[in-house]
Formats: sequence, C-alpha cells, structure tokens
Amino acid sequence: MDWLEIGKIVAAQGLKGEVRIYPNSDFPERFEQPGKRWLLRPGMQEPEPIELLEGRYLNNKGLYVLRFAGVTDRDQAEALRDCRLVVPEDDRPELEEGEFHVVDLLGLEVFDQATQELIGKVVDVLPAGNDLLEVELLSSKKVLVPFVEAIVPVVDLAQRRVEITPPAGLIE
Repeated sequence: MDWLEIGKIVAAQGLKGEVRIYPNSDFPERFEQPGKRWLLRPGMQEPEPIELLEGRYLNNKGLYVLRFAGVTDRDQAEALRDCRLVVPEDDRPELEEGEFHVVDLLGLEVFDQATQELIGKVVDVLPAGNDLLEVELLSSKKVLVPFVEAIVPVVDLAQRRVEITPPAGLIE
C-alpha cells in the first residue's frame, strides 16, 4: 500500500499525552475528526495504526494539537516526536478545479511559458497566504514562485510539468 504523509509530530503538548503536529495537508478534518490514522516512526518502512481521539488547531502557531488513544502522559507523547502521520494514498479527498495535492506537484518540471525553456523542478510547496512553489533552478539555486494562476497558468499533471510567467527579477 502507498501512503500519503499528512503531518509530522514536532513536540509534546502539556502533561496529558497530547502532541503538536505540523500539518502537510489542507484538509483540517484529517486532524480534527476522530478515527484511524497511521504512524510512521523514523527509520521504519511500515506505519502502525493509531486512533485519533480529538484534535484542535492552534491559530497563532499553524499547528494542530492531537490526542491519540493509549498516549496518556508527556513521556509517551515525547516518544512520538519526529513520527509522521500518514493515510492510505487512496484516501485522497476530491479536489475542485484548479486545486492540487502537494505530493502531485513535487518533482514537476518547470518551464518558462514564453520560451518553453526548462528552468527547473518543483522541490517543495510552502504554505503562506498563497502557497509558494520552491523551484530548484538548473543552476541549483532555489527560488520561491507564488502559486497563483497569473504566474503559474499551466499545471499539467499528466505531462509532469508546470509553465510559469515569472515577473521580472523572480528567476534571475
């Protein structure tokens, strides 16, 4: 089975076994609705099931605080630091037109729309007001490209490419 990472546990929260998780998903229900999730421990190949009991979002931190079944104290929560929360790949929510799963954007080749010249590839997607594509240029330099239709008018997942119309100075 293939897995999608939806977040990374970054710290314990309080004394009662809660954890802080940095989300890698735009779907809050993955962190707020109780149910089965899977935990991938560092260095392990296969995730283990874990039951999410509850979760809440910390606005000022950009993190979620989660409580799992069987994790009842700070030591148990600390033991989960650096674990990844994953779900089966076929558990992808349906998207609207013009929306994309982050994992599908990673590795796409980036072309200048005007010249059709290959300029790099997408190596990360950073959340910030409007998402930013982190593009590694052929020169190995990395630049941040606002992921808005005016600058990234073409996303072709079938051809594994995006086309951009960078404003002056963005790529240089």
